[in-house]
Amino acid sequence: MLRVEHIGIAVKSLDISIPLFEKLLNAPCYKQEVIGSEQVQTAFFQQGETKIELLESMLPGSIIERFINKRGEGIHHIAFEVADIKAEMKRLSEEGFTLLQQEPTLGADNKLVCFLHPKTTNGVLIELCQEIK
Repeated sequence: MLRVEHIGIAVKSLDISIPLFEKLLNAPCYKQEVIGSEQVQTAFFQQGETKIELLESMLPGSIIERFINKRGEGIHHIAFEVADIKAEMKRLSEEGFTLLQQEPTLGADNKLVCFLHPKTTNGVLIELCQEIK
């Protein structure tokens, strides 16, 4: 793994959370994006080499809405940048981690992504991401 690429934070409302995080981080939201396959709208902030991704549910019953209903707003996942996502998925699977996808999927911010089941990562949802070139 190369570095922490971003920290995903589940929020109820981007309209409320974007201005809050702009003040908190003293940085503008540089990008908003809809990820239809995940039923989520995202907003990104850059802090040094790390990004903060806010995630708002687009539809009732989506993963983010279920997360917020169960745990409240807050940290949803930590994403690590990898050089070769398929090789890292294979390595981690062989090490006993449970992958939530068998193949990388298209994620936000021009990335291929794969998530690891939190039951195998001490309760933390881990995302692997690789820049699409």
